[in-house]
Amino acid sequence: MESDALIRVVALCVVLACAETLHGIVRIKVMTPRIGKERAIGLSALTGTLLALGICWILVPGIRLESAAGHLTLGLGLAAFMASFDIAIGRLLMRKSWAKIWPDFNPNTGNYLVYGLFALCFIPVLVWYAHGR
Repeated sequence: MESDALIRVVALCVVLACAETLHGIVRIKVMTPRIGKERAIGLSALTGTLLALGICWILVPGIRLESAAGHLTLGLGLAAFMASFDIAIGRLLMRKSWAKIWPDFNPNTGNYLVYGLFALCFIPVLVWYAHGR
């Protein structure tokens, strides 16, 4: 990968992380008091995925990957980055224990983060196809 593409991938990661952090703050401060925690978590899984799709729609074409495999690799990397970012925020900023972090990734506990991460794996491929490959 050339340096320009690498810079664009890093920028995409930073933009996604910032957007999803702000999205989480809005969920906690605005949505949760109005519609309750469970509904806010469910709705934010959908809106967070749509937010990631919108960001990728704008930024992924500029990376100029040339294959579905390249875009899938990008998506897997984005999902790994975002999962790591979520864990880092939980551990370092919020001082959560591992026992409090892992349920965020478990849909059986009412959290749907794993579904958003799964979607993020395929969003770059979807964007690539939608933009006419």
